[in-house]
Amino acid sequence: MLNMPKAFPEELRRDVVAVARKGDSTIVQIAKDFGISPAALHRWLKIADVQDGVVPGITKEESTELREAKKRIASWNRRRR
Repeated sequence: MLNMPKAFPEELRRDVVAVARKGDSTIVQIAKDFGISPAALHRWLKIADVQDGVVPGITKEESTELREAKKRIASWNRRRR
């Protein structure tokens, strides 16, 4: 059986990212304090940076829009044949 990571609520993710961004503690210590892995915290920080426009990238909403647009285009192309 696969060892799937447990899902954390979005509110917890936001809180942990906010604490990490303050820079008062190390990533390792913050992760330990909140019971998550340092790798998960790094990933959450990268995602938050994109979502907040700190670094370029595609947000979750933009990704959803692109996926839906691709489906519409594929459907339209199938009908044209």
